[in-house]
Amino acid sequence: MHDAIHGAYSSSNVVNKMMGFTLNLVGGSKHNWRLQHNILHHTYTNISHMDDDIADKTVLRFSPHTPLKWYHKLQPVYAFFFYGLLTLYWVTLKDFVQFILYTRDGVNPNSRTQNVKLLLGIITMKAAYFFVLLGIPTLIGIPFLHVLYGFLLMHFAAGIILTTVFQLAHSVDETEFPVPDDDGKIQNAWAIHQMETTMNFAPGNRWLSWYLGGLNYQVEHHLFPGICHVHHPEVSKIVRETAREFDVAYQEHESLAAALKSHVRYMIRIGKLPDLNDGIG
Repeated sequence: MHDAIHGAYSSSNVVNKMMGFTLNLVGGSKHNWRLQHNILHHTYTNISHMDDDIADKTVLRFSPHTPLKWYHKLQPVYAFFFYGLLTLYWVTLKDFVQFILYTRDGVNPNSRTQNVKLLLGIITMKAAYFFVLLGIPTLIGIPFLHVLYGFLLMHFAAGIILTTVFQLAHSVDETEFPVPDDDGKIQNAWAIHQMETTMNFAPGNRWLSWYLGGLNYQVEHHLFPGICHVHHPEVSKIVRETAREFDVAYQEHESLAAALKSHVRYMIRIGKLPDLNDGIG
């Protein structure tokens, strides 16, 4: 799904559209994902109020440029619990919230007619998703509570895995969170910006690369989102050498454990660091 919506899964647009639609089959919306991920996240990586991935989540703080609350100092304790709620929120409310916000803010370029069709499609696919996962098992005699517990457990596990992987790429001790100037420009060129805000992890772990669909090679993915993840290990050799040639830091954690430790350290630090925007103006 991830490669396909980037147009990187296949040289065929038809195949990419078909594979991208698998996100709709599991309760999401490829339209909203393209806006959030391809456009906002890849264009404005780690820029507060632009990159949805580090947006203020009230109980969770990912950016030093968002308000600090007293309870954020506890987020290293409770963060992974809330990570576990991500995919459940995704299949229930997130797409509707994004639909409203992206339409209001002009991120969604669709016409009113297109949006009505899109919204009906989202509702239909989510209804089908819940019927398949909750309705059919109940209809064939499995106690509903058993089905519901399994459904919730599945989403909790998926949420922890998916959200943690997202955070290991950008919300770690070593990555930067640039602030645009008064003209809305950032200090560095786009490619340098991606290198400074993105982190690889466990690049030598072939099993992990397979399991995550190459999401441990985030540096290469952010520089070349149109290249399928199966090529990232070879591309990384070129990127690493080019970074060395131009004296640009190539950021990576050698292992999954090192990346997790860095993320936890960052969550501890960001839970105490005051909003860096305070006093500016």
